[in-house]
Amino acid sequence: MAAEIRPMKYLVMTGSGRQGSFNARLAALAAAAVEANGGTADRARITDFPVPVYDGDLEAAEGIPAGAVAFKDRLEANDAFILACPEYNASVPGSVKNLIDWISRMRPQPLHQRQALIMSASPSMAGGNRGLWALRVPLEHLGTRVYPDMFSLASAHAAFGDDGKLLDDPLAKRLDDNVAGFMELVEAAVVFPCVRHAWVEFLGERPDPATDRVQIE
Repeated sequence: MAAEIRPMKYLVMTGSGRQGSFNARLAALAAAAVEANGGTADRARITDFPVPVYDGDLEAAEGIPAGAVAFKDRLEANDAFILACPEYNASVPGSVKNLIDWISRMRPQPLHQRQALIMSASPSMAGGNRGLWALRVPLEHLGTRVYPDMFSLASAHAAFGDDGKLLDDPLAKRLDDNVAGFMELVEAAVVFPCVRHAWVEFLGERPDPATDRVQIE
């Protein structure tokens, strides 16, 4: 008899700390979809992981801040993560990028080969999609396997009902399908892991202790 596959665990996080933020509402729907599909959702906000602005001298003097360590621990306690992130000026919020910069200094690299689904909500007609493309860059650079189908919720100010659900049924189904498809990929990656490869920050660079950031698993 085949062994029973345990429920997958997901860190479901919003990149906004604002009360009532559209991305917090979207993250809540994603967490509900995870649970409806048999997964476990570990909910979080960017403000759960306070860190100072990254500075090499500060790192050398005081080490990695507690907020970044807490984020690493939450990532490693889950099988994958979902991030609902606002778009600031067509890019990534500084707080989100700063947290990524801090955990990029850790070894082993917490984001390496970690599965992620990114989504956004915005009052604009683009739904924060430009910010998601900018967010993919540092995540994928650090080895994160970002799910191809990103979810962008346009006109977010008019998209939610009083119950917190999406008013548009086809759009709600698309969100659920997006999360379910991601979960299928995560389960396959966890249960049937592929061969792991070395991660080298800059392919083709010559070895140098000052710049070497190679990780082999």
